[in-house]
Amino acid sequence: MKNIAILMGGYSSEFEISLKSGNVVYQNLDRSRYNPYRVHIFRDKWVYVDDSGAEFPIDRNDFSTQKDGHKITFDAVFNAIHGTPGEDGLLQSYFQLLEIPHNTCDAYQSALTFNKRDLLSVLKPYGIKCAESYYLNKGDHIDTEAIVSKVGLPCFVKPNKSGSSFGISKVKSADELPIAIEVAYKEDNEIIIERFLDGREVSVGVINYQGEVIVLPITEIISENDFFDYEAKYLGKSQEITPAQLPDAIAEKVRQTAKRAYEVLQMKGFSRSEFIIVNDEPFMLEMNTVPGLTAESLIPQQAQIAGISLEELFTNSIELSLKGINK
Repeated sequence: MKNIAILMGGYSSEFEISLKSGNVVYQNLDRSRYNPYRVHIFRDKWVYVDDSGAEFPIDRNDFSTQKDGHKITFDAVFNAIHGTPGEDGLLQSYFQLLEIPHNTCDAYQSALTFNKRDLLSVLKPYGIKCAESYYLNKGDHIDTEAIVSKVGLPCFVKPNKSGSSFGISKVKSADELPIAIEVAYKEDNEIIIERFLDGREVSVGVINYQGEVIVLPITEIISENDFFDYEAKYLGKSQEITPAQLPDAIAEKVRQTAKRAYEVLQMKGFSRSEFIIVNDEPFMLEMNTVPGLTAESLIPQQAQIAGISLEELFTNSIELSLKGINK
């Protein structure tokens, strides 16, 4: 029996969603193969939490814990932390140094994909389309005229390194820009302002399943709100259609683009890429490498349609890491 640490929590606004994702993994892990341990990672504490709610500190020197006088070490880590430090390369580097296998991509890919600006810049030369954008760092002069001239209106103001739509605003007039920028700065000190793309929004997972890179069924997202924001993602304010009812040729373009991005970046583990389809062409918005695993999340929906249960999905992820594919 392998001891598996399921990481959840984190340092960002996504910590509550991460706790839900981590508990879904905990509930669906195959007990005949694994001993699962819930490990909460917060700025002020790293602790193993048992079923009674009791907390046992994690020794960060070797990522172990003690319970009833016995030392517990882990054969592998299942990372369910959205945002920092689980999705930006920090924990990946830590586990690489400790030589503990983990189920997500390597540190470089984590850091790159977490940074929307850098991700899109790297993928552009490979023919992957993205929206026209304008960058700001905290403290920069805000030239609303220059921003509107480059990206037009409406536009989206986003934190460069954030998830779950925290800090994102759809801006319809130049007067709204300064307020939206301040909202984004609450999440990150870097901002990306993107041209509004008027098209169909889709999300698609790509995973290594049993040693082969496969594209999961595409989901079309129809939000009741202005865009696929937090309410739409987690509070039922959207319609998610899996598989998406797209013409075959367009669906194939989305699949090929998502898989190409995964392979170009030499990804491992999960990825979930978001696209807007404009004039039959997919434009990439972002890639998530620790996507949500809650009941409302898209990867579990897509896997189910593909005939992959949550237990199978999680077992596959752990087994690949134990074989060294994600080490």
